[in-house]
Amino acid sequence: MDSHAHVPVALTIAGSDSGGGAGIQADLKTFHQWGVFGTSVLTAVTAQNTLGVQKVHAVPAAVVEAQVRSVATDLAPLAFKSGMLANTAVVRAVAASIRRHDLTRYVLDPVMVATSGDTLLEPDAVTAVRDELVPLAALVTPNWPEAVLLTGVSEPGLRGMDMAARVIVDAGAGAVLVKGGHLPGDEVLDLYRDGQSRHVFRQPRIETPHTHGTGCALSAAIAAGLARGTSLPDAVAAGVAWVRAAIAGAPGLGAGSGPLNHFAPIPSNAGISASSSTPRVRPATSP
Repeated sequence: MDSHAHVPVALTIAGSDSGGGAGIQADLKTFHQWGVFGTSVLTAVTAQNTLGVQKVHAVPAAVVEAQVRSVATDLAPLAFKSGMLANTAVVRAVAASIRRHDLTRYVLDPVMVATSGDTLLEPDAVTAVRDELVPLAALVTPNWPEAVLLTGVSEPGLRGMDMAARVIVDAGAGAVLVKGGHLPGDEVLDLYRDGQSRHVFRQPRIETPHTHGTGCALSAAIAAGLARGTSLPDAVAAGVAWVRAAIAGAPGLGAGSGPLNHFAPIPSNAGISASSSTPRVRPATSP
């Protein structure tokens, strides 16, 4: 038996971010920090930085399918996530690949709009995400604008978040985490719901422009937790806590919405110890 077989493998299916703060690059950094071996399937190449997305080139669906096949048939990921999927053809290719290779512990981050406001998913692909991917997901992690697009629920606040969460679970998802960071207020609410339970994470808002790639990092952290054998509710709680620490310690890079601190220590209750050689990053100061 391979002496390294105990290292958990996780997979990210997402677009690139040339600025390194989101997408595949952020996911792989997150996987590494959480102690899992990261594999990747590239769905799109973006020209992107902290100021926005300048250009998008989608990867052909057949190439996406080939990448999934290469990983699934050799490295056997224990959990996986998807992020930016660009268009309907890629969404359908991912759905077909998940079924074909019987991939499980799926965290679906329905990336539709970047933090900068740039569109990352063609409008007709939203229906494909809802109909083909949501029923395959162990967890869906929409922010509030994405939850509105997926469900049609537009009432803001906790009541609307709960209504949207119910719609997504009723559509076949194992669970949902509706992220409320886009909603106004001094307190940020994230609502978790599965078929049996409901939990609201309440945290004081951190006033900072450095939130680029938060959704990518959160879904990757949760997938890493699942790959390590953590229960879904515990993986969600640990991921939420870690992303908050990563926002608080953002290194202040770039002239726009900067990246998180992917070196942030893993929460002690996650059962994972961050490397003692983790670089210290000086937190950014908010303007």
